[in-house]
This record gives sequence, structure tokens and C-alpha cells, in this order.
Amino acid sequence: MDFKLPPTRNPAIPLAQTLAAYAAALLLVAISTVIGLVIEARWNSSPVDMLYLLPVLAAAIYAGFGPGLVAAAASALAFNYYFTAPYHTLMIHNPADIVTVIMLFLVAAVCSQLAASVRRQAQLASSHAARNATIASFARRLLAALDVGQVAQIGVSQFAELFSCQVMILSASDETAILASQPENILPSPSDLAAAAFTLETGEPSGRGERRVSQADWQFHPIRSGNDMLASIGLARDDGMPPICEDRKLLFESLLNQLTLAFARAQIEGDARDAAALRARDRLRSALLTSIGDEIKPRIKAVQTVVRALRREGASDRALVSELDSEMTGIERHIDNLVDVSPGAHSVAIPLGEIAIDLHRRIVTRLGAEIHLTPKEFAVLAELAKHAGRVLTHAHLLRAVWGPAQQDHVDYLRVAIRALRQKLEAEPSNPRLILNEPGVGYRLALH
Repeated sequence: MDFKLPPTRNPAIPLAQTLAAYAAALLLVAISTVIGLVIEARWNSSPVDMLYLLPVLAAAIYAGFGPGLVAAAASALAFNYYFTAPYHTLMIHNPADIVTVIMLFLVAAVCSQLAASVRRQAQLASSHAARNATIASFARRLLAALDVGQVAQIGVSQFAELFSCQVMILSASDETAILASQPENILPSPSDLAAAAFTLETGEPSGRGERRVSQADWQFHPIRSGNDMLASIGLARDDGMPPICEDRKLLFESLLNQLTLAFARAQIEGDARDAAALRARDRLRSALLTSIGDEIKPRIKAVQTVVRALRREGASDRALVSELDSEMTGIERHIDNLVDVSPGAHSVAIPLGEIAIDLHRRIVTRLGAEIHLTPKEFAVLAELAKHAGRVLTHAHLLRAVWGPAQQDHVDYLRVAIRALRQKLEAEPSNPRLILNEPGVGYRLALH
């Protein structure tokens, strides 16, 4: 449901309507005078002065203080003319009648002021209620918007309806990109685009009726959240007047705040949807790479087994067999690295009791305190962490960390394992994290 504010009365009331209000006030005084003459003919003039309060109150309540004051003056004059001696003149001989006329005027003027004040308060309350209803309706419509484009479309529709002007919203990333407009296909002039660019750059209003770029036909206002510029909204009237009159500025600012909140929410939700989609693609990509690795690695293992068998038999060219073994080992390592560096892989620290291993940032912590490891020590720990719970052979660890040419130098590995235990184990002599499988290799214990 849409709400419209009642029109303000001050400069907007037509002259004919103003004259009609004053004429109605005088007519009510005339009617009261006729009734007073009827009453005086039967009784006397003592209760007649009270009759004139009715037209004063009616005029002040329904037409305002001006007609009410005119009614008060006309009532005093009519009472003097018809009901005080000498009759049918504005002269007064009796001092008591002078006091009566003066008091009648004063009481009527005060009543007129009070009635007009009540009327203004009622109008103000009605205006506030209508404005609050308009803002609430606008906020409900914005809540249904799913993206920035829908927010912009709802915004231009509401502003165009309430302020009876043309409206467009321009993107903060490109001041020539119109997100939405009403009517559609608006072509802003170069001066209008300059005003929009100024507003987007400085965050200040510009254009028609403003101090900056006042030669433009449109008036632009920033839509920003904190220091982040989200967009700008432009308004223009067909008659060339400033689009926002003084008594509508509060409404405009309130609606603009609602529009800003909706823009910020839509952008945050859009970023969240994009991030969720990216994470889903990363998980799918990681799963595909892992699947490919699981398919290829057994075949590589089979080739490596055949190569080692040929090396033991010595029936083939040793150099060629060694080169083939080295290449297959390199292919296996590349596949492992491809799976390991796939988007989202190991982006969360691996918790192992008191130890946390962040392979993504290459950080190892114990009870929250970072532990310094050398590159080789971290590489050994990372390889064990990638296959936590599984036994990795000496040759596997040496190939992965030092390369195929060093796969027989087990002492390199033992030095690194000893250093890791000194830094990570609570009791290095009784390791509980990095466990030894005699004659085979090492494994990282799962806690």
C-alpha cells in the first residue's frame, strides 16, 4: 500500500481558496448576527455576545488563524453596530458596552489563536503520520528487493511519485551508467553528467538549486554508506524549479536513508552470494582435481614399480631407467601440488591437539603461540599433515622435500624429524605427534 502526504498549505493554497475561507468566516458572523437579532427581539442582548464565539472557533479550526482573526474583528464590529447604543452606528455611549465589545474581541482573538494552534497541531500530526507511513511502506518495498537493480527501480518509482518529478539513479563505479530511471531512456546532458560526477566524487549535493554545478537541470544527491559511495540519485522537474521544496526536505532525507540502507544490504548480500558461489566452485574444482589425482596416481605407481623392477634386474639401460623414474616422480609431485594448491585446499588450519598447522599461510602454532620452522622442517611437517594418519615412507618424504636425487639420504630426514620433535612435542624423547614406523617411515598422529 502506498501513502501520499497531504499537501502543505503555506505557499501552495490558491488565492481563490484563501478568499473563500475569509468569505466563509464573514458569512458565519452574519448568520450569528441574524440569530442574535432574533434572540434580542424576544429576550435581550445579554446572551448575544456568546453567539459570536461560534463563528470565530469554526473559522479558526477549519480555515486557520487569519480567517479566525477576521471573524473576531467582524464579530466585535457587528455586536457594536447592532446590539449597543446608539444602534446602527459604531459609536458607543455606555462604558459597560465598550468593555463588552473589547472583551468580546479579545476573547474571540484568543479563542481564534487557540483553535488555530489546535488545527496546526492536528495538521502536523497528520503530516508526521503520513510521512512515517510513507517511509514504512518504502522500507517494506525495499526489503523485497533481491539486488541493487531492484533497489534502484523501487527507489526511482517512489521518489518520482512522491515528489512529482523525473528521477534517475547512477552507479558509483561509472557516473554514466544509469541503474534505473523514471521515465525510462533518460539522456542526461553533459552539465548533468558533470554534476553527477561531482556528487559521486565529493559526496556533496550538486545541480539545480544547489551551490555546486547549479547550471545543471538535475539535482543530485549522494547515496553512500560511511565513506563508501554506493550511487547517486538525481531529480528534475519539468518546470525547471528545484525538485525538493523546503517542507519536503525532511521526508526526502528519511527516504534517502532508507534507500542507502537498502543499497548497502543488497551489495552485501550480492557479495555473499558471489562468495558462496566461488566457494562452491572451489570445492567442485578441488574435488575434480582430487578425483583426477586418485585416478592417475595408481597408474604412476604401477609404472614406478616396473621401473624399479627393471633397475633391480639390470637388464635395461640404467641411465634411461633412472631418468624415467625421476620423471615419473616429478609427475607424481606435480599432481600432489596441483591438488594441494587448488582453490580452497588447506585454507583452514589443521588442529592436532595443542598444535595447529596452517598450510595456506605456512604458520604453525602451539597453544596459540607461533613456532618458527625452517623451510625444510615446514615442508616435512606439511607433507605429513597432508596425509595425516598415514605412514609416509622415507623415500616419499625425501622425494617430496629434497627431490628424487636425495631419496636415499635418510639422515637428512632424521635431522628434520628430530628438530620438529624438539619444537613441537611436549616430550621429544617420548613423541606423541610425529610417530616412527621402524624401517618404513613416519606418520602424523591424529588427535
